[in-house]
Amino acid sequence: MHKNLSIMLLAIVTAACLLGGGGVAYGLSNLAVQLIAIAVLALNGELVARFVTQGSRFLVALVILTLALPLLQLVPLPPAFWMGLPGRELVTEAIKSFGEPGWRPLTVNTSRTFVAFLGLIAPLAVLVAGLFASVQVRQRIAFTFVAAGVASVLLGVVQVMGNNQEGLLYPENPLPGVLFGFFANRNSVAIFLVSCLLLLIGCFAPQRALSPRWIARFAVAVLIVTGVVLTQSRSGIALLTLPAALFLLKTYAYTSANSGIRQSNTGALPRPLQIGVIAAAMAALSLGAVAAVPGSRLEAVMARFEQDGERRPEIWEDARFSAERFWPVGAGMGTFDEVFQVDESLEHISARRAGRAHNEVLELAIEAGPIALILVAAWAMWVLHAGWGALRDTERRWPALAGIGVLLAAALQSLLEFPLRNQAMLCVAAFSIVLIAPPIGMRKTAATPSRRDGDQAA
Repeated sequence: MHKNLSIMLLAIVTAACLLGGGGVAYGLSNLAVQLIAIAVLALNGELVARFVTQGSRFLVALVILTLALPLLQLVPLPPAFWMGLPGRELVTEAIKSFGEPGWRPLTVNTSRTFVAFLGLIAPLAVLVAGLFASVQVRQRIAFTFVAAGVASVLLGVVQVMGNNQEGLLYPENPLPGVLFGFFANRNSVAIFLVSCLLLLIGCFAPQRALSPRWIARFAVAVLIVTGVVLTQSRSGIALLTLPAALFLLKTYAYTSANSGIRQSNTGALPRPLQIGVIAAAMAALSLGAVAAVPGSRLEAVMARFEQDGERRPEIWEDARFSAERFWPVGAGMGTFDEVFQVDESLEHISARRAGRAHNEVLELAIEAGPIALILVAAWAMWVLHAGWGALRDTERRWPALAGIGVLLAAALQSLLEFPLRNQAMLCVAAFSIVLIAPPIGMRKTAATPSRRDGDQAA
């Protein structure tokens, strides 16, 4: 194991957060993240071997199958085989117009599928190295994600105030007054910020109410929530219920354990809950005051929930046709944008290009058929199994709940968007798996809670 593993992990996470929010269209930025990840894996080959031999059999199998899926789609096949696959008629006609067909892989676009494989390298490095990291190192990684979330919000404030004329890193889709931060898509930055909130709540020990650290964390949480609202992402705003639920659950658990959650003779709630209620009320009143100002940012956000003209159902209708055309082998990972243009109905064509199916189930069905859907179901089963085991471990319970929350948020947003199609969120998801998985050789250094913790709140 390399002695600077902690620094390497932090380098991957930092690079992914700062450079990996643009998706497949920004190959050079993604390449920088992937090169760092390749270096980390190369310098820690022993960890990769130990992960394969000592890791959870179920998890190891899932990781290998996930990596193998795009690679198998790149294996050359004889003409008689690939020409008989569903949906290859146009490819066959195009090739025959230039000469005799030769050996070709299953995917209809080798470059897209190879890029899809490369996109798995960074999360693989975070997963493998993270499983061997100590509690302190994991907390540093969580802190790095949260710090990146704060930086993204601060950059986003510049973007919002300048109507996206200043500070916009990915200018191909400008939306005046919308916060993008380090991302190209507002839904992606919204779920990233929601993930940061979950890590902030779950990965750090509770602090005494109104102590300097408690106030600092509360200020960071308010800033991140404000950032989610400024993205004007409807799914992101709805997913704020997950960190809110985790906060209330952790507050209840710690107060119940240390104070008994019982009313005093005067009928008052314990002090931590009083402070939580007051803080929530102040935040609600502040948002209400902002919403009451005509032309405010929050008013624009609320107006989005009433907008008509939603194009997703039209995209889903045409995407289902594409999935049926390539079923059951799929068109190849990462090829949705290539094949959808052929299947998009004339009555659904608009000035904007779909780019994505805005539903991961449909997009995966197009790209890899039932194999991808079974793999997703297997990952969900692993999360349920490993998560249940983590919840029974008092030292891992809250970080694991944060990880489960991140993956649940990604799964829910996947019904309407594509949250795991950029390097930043893939690394967040990989770190969430680290928080849930049984540790391998991790040093247990977390101190036993002291008596003073009885006065602390989550």
